[in-house]
Amino acid sequence: MRIALMVVRLFWKVPYYFLKIWWCGISNKISYENSFWAIQKITKKANRAGRVTIEIHGTENLPKEDGFIFFPNHQGMFDVLVFLDSCPRPFSFVAKKEVRNIILLKQVIKALGAYAMDRDDIRQSMKVINAMTEDVKKGKNFLIFPEGTRSRAGNQLVEFKGGSFKSATRARCPIVPCALINSFRPFDENSIQPVTVKLIYMPPMYYEEYRNMKTSEIANEVKKRIEATIKEYV
Repeated sequence: MRIALMVVRLFWKVPYYFLKIWWCGISNKISYENSFWAIQKITKKANRAGRVTIEIHGTENLPKEDGFIFFPNHQGMFDVLVFLDSCPRPFSFVAKKEVRNIILLKQVIKALGAYAMDRDDIRQSMKVINAMTEDVKKGKNFLIFPEGTRSRAGNQLVEFKGGSFKSATRARCPIVPCALINSFRPFDENSIQPVTVKLIYMPPMYYEEYRNMKTSEIANEVKKRIEATIKEYV
């Protein structure tokens, strides 16, 4: 219902927005950064049209230099829109393969140079991890969901997969834990009532802190920190 509301309230602008994102994906003259800012403007308008308020905390925790990875909990399809709406720094993301052919998402993936991962295909997953690692080394920021799939239990987390952190350990980059609260509500609840989603950018873990940890240990530590933050803000 909320997606329908977004479309109805922006009906006359939807074709323009679609063409703009599509052009960002095919034009060699538009940088990834400019594509991000264009998509962010559209996302903000879509969220407002859908009666969703994004409440942000902790942007001061973001590393001063680019080349870091966001690791948030995963609650639903709206999660990426929360980051696209709020993040003051351009980033790309890793999505599951099932969304790579969904209209609009497909164009956003291309415009931002994002990756679609098939978690059932180890070889393809490793290619994505390797490509992401090289991008991060070059100063590109990324977002990946360490749970692999959405929780489906509201603000409760499921197991974080250690493999999700391989890009960070290989790139030796800052890990930025992020806590999403009520991000499942906009698209999972059959309602168009106003809703507020919270996103907390938490203090990063730098390479010096996790260099001697296994990826499974990093996953457990990040999960523990996010759970504590959710408990604090709920």
